[in-house]
Amino acid sequence: MRPSSDIAFSDAVKSVQTARRSRKIYQQVEEGGGFRTRITEDLVQFLAEVDTAYLATASADGQPYAQHRGGPPGFIRVIDESTLAFADYRGNRQYITTGNLQENARAFLFLMDYANRRRVKLWGTASVVDDDRALAAKLMPEGYRAHPEQVILFKVEAWDINCPQHIPQKFDAALVAEKLAELQGRLETLQVENDRLRIELASHQTGR
Repeated sequence: MRPSSDIAFSDAVKSVQTARRSRKIYQQVEEGGGFRTRITEDLVQFLAEVDTAYLATASADGQPYAQHRGGPPGFIRVIDESTLAFADYRGNRQYITTGNLQENARAFLFLMDYANRRRVKLWGTASVVDDDRALAAKLMPEGYRAHPEQVILFKVEAWDINCPQHIPQKFDAALVAEKLAELQGRLETLQVENDRLRIELASHQTGR
């Protein structure tokens, strides 16, 4: 049985790892079976917080293409222990990903959590479902203003967590605005209290 990490570690990759002296580290990963192959609870929790993903596909002749996919946190849903799905919103209508998947099902998902400096890599196959409006409606995030044109199903074959090194920490603008509003409210409350205490102090000094 080949380890699941061989989905990424080809013979050429292993040769480079050997030449650059990192092969021993990843050989230990392989001895443990390789990457994880089933959707675990920690991945479910990560997906519930993710609002940014990059879906990579390739044409039949191997021309690669990566497309950003985003939405409210949790827009990527878990269907079963090996399947993810999300509503694919109408965009610029180039349909490169859709066309690629018609001739090459191999796909890769790169999930980013900039705020917590986390990223997850998933290898597998993907397919397009464009004739199931009920499923598309079910996968639409509540209250999100977008038109679901189709559904992307992603069958997970292996996944791994990257280290946080070199990930810039970024925060969602809406979350930052919410926190700033909270701080502004607290500041105004403290200002009112400060003014009240000053009046009381002045009154006390005048009454002496």
